Formats: sequence, C-alpha cells, structure tokens
Amino acid sequence: MQYRRLGSSGLQISALSFGSWVTFSKQVDEDVAYQLMTHAYDQGVNFFDNAEVYEQGQAEVLMGRAIKKAGWGRDTYCVSSKVFWGGQKPTQRGLSKKHVHDACHAALERLQVDYLDLYFCHRPDPDTPVFETVFAMNDLITQGKILYWGTSEWKPNQLIEAYKVASKYGLRGPVMEQPEYNLFNRKNVELDLKPIIDKYGLGTTIWSPLCSGMLTGKYQDGIPKGSRFDLEGYEWLKDRYHSDVGQQRIQQVNQMAHIVRDLDATLSQVAIAWCLKNPDVSTVILGASNMDQLTENLASLDVVDQLDDLVMLELDQLF
Repeated sequence: MQYRRLGSSGLQISALSFGSWVTFSKQVDEDVAYQLMTHAYDQGVNFFDNAEVYEQGQAEVLMGRAIKKAGWGRDTYCVSSKVFWGGQKPTQRGLSKKHVHDACHAALERLQVDYLDLYFCHRPDPDTPVFETVFAMNDLITQGKILYWGTSEWKPNQLIEAYKVASKYGLRGPVMEQPEYNLFNRKNVELDLKPIIDKYGLGTTIWSPLCSGMLTGKYQDGIPKGSRFDLEGYEWLKDRYHSDVGQQRIQQVNQMAHIVRDLDATLSQVAIAWCLKNPDVSTVILGASNMDQLTENLASLDVVDQLDDLVMLELDQLF
C-alpha cells in the first residue's frame, strides 16, 4: 500500500480506501462486510468511508460490527461519516448545529467508536449559514468527537466562504472534500476545485472512480442482473445508462479497451490507476460487493506505473 497526506494535514491515509455506499446492507451482509474489510485492512487500507444516509444508517451498523469483531487498534485505522440526510423531520436534515451534533453522536453509536477521524458535510445546505456549520464542526473537534471535518460536492465559492469564516474566528476550516472523480467526470476536480486545492491544501477523498461500474466494461452488452444498475432504489443509474450520454460512454469504454489492450491490467484497474496519477487525489474510495472485485481493485496500485505519458495522452484525448 502507498500512503498520502490528507491535503495539508499530517494524516497519512492509504491511497486506496474502502467505502460502503450501495453495497453494505444492500448487497453485502454482516459476514461479507467483515471479510471485505479485514482483507482491505490486511492489504494496508486504513480509511473506511461511511455516511448516515447509506441504507438509513444500516451501513454504519454493519461497519461498526465488523470493526468490533476485527478488534483493530483504534490508532491503526480511520473511519468517517457524513451528515445531511438523517431522516424526514426538519431537525433530521441539513447542516444546522443541532443536526450536525445529533448525527455525529448517532454515527458514533452505530459505528461503535468514540470519535470519527473524518466527518463530512455530505452536501451544502442553502438553509443554514455556513458560519453555523463551521462553528458546529469546530465544537465537535473541541469535544474530541471528530478530528478532521470536510465537505462533499461543495462548490468553490462555498468552500471559500467556509475558509473565510474559519480564518476570521480562528477556527479549523475544511481539511478535505469528497468529490466524484473519474474519466467521465473530471471538470470539478481538475478545474473548479484546483485553485482551492492549491491555495488551501484541500485534500480529496474521491468517490465513484469507476463511475458506478460504467468503466469496468461489464455494461457493454446490457445491464447484468444483480448489478448496481439493476438494484431497487437506483433506477436513476439505469436511466442514465439508457440515455444518449450513457450510450456515448459505452462507446468510449470500447475505445478505452483498445487503448489499454497491451497493458497487463483490467479496465477497472486502469480507471482507478488513472485517478491515482493525479497528485491532488489523497485517496480513491473503492466499493466492492465480493472478494474478487476487491482483490482486483486493490491491485490497481501495480498498474499506476504502466500508465506512461502516451497512454495518459490517449486517455486524455478520449475523455
């Protein structure tokens, strides 16, 4: 495993991390969750990503049970949660100080830990002043409930406002942002967030490096039964697949396969390794529903050096 600093912080985070979105409690039960997490940990993964909204908290329950069963030293791994969508009542949603506080304590209980290493604002909240959220996060830091706070899918102007509040009042600003980043979705990380990353040392814990599986090649001939696009509750992925953009992406993956045909790597490994080539990426969050997928994806580290300047140029031109 390789380790990278989380932005300007001193935290050394594994270049590949493991997340629970879609899979835990949806495709993966407690036993499989334990097997996947312990295998990832044994391979050097030290960051495990979660959120209050993933399967209405059940993903955190499974992860917490796996961590407890594994018996890892608390100083050997990092675990996260995200706050925004906690329930249907007004006080169960958004980034008010109350919900940030309540959601953190609920996540601690579900994950069976005393503190969260990373705590994300899962989306920006137009109904809550940014200064309220910044103060709420810093209160949790002071209380020892979280160590680092960050954002997910925030715009540059929203991040800048958070940094200004933090600077004015001597508080800790966002340490990391969790954006989608893959060969199909590049603009946010490479253009929009780039000035923020350079100026403030913002770390990135990127999600969906395979674009929900589109870059694996498994959707080239349709939607396999039991795949992510076939799951109940994720019909929006199926709709995206059948759209004009989705079909164009299928053609791009066909061309990608031609570009990398001489490499000793799968399409998934190339897509993940491509993300790792970006020095602004702190960690790539992997998702897997079985051991074969996880083993394949973890091996992406061995592919990074195979992506030479010519391959990177061809991929850049294609995407």
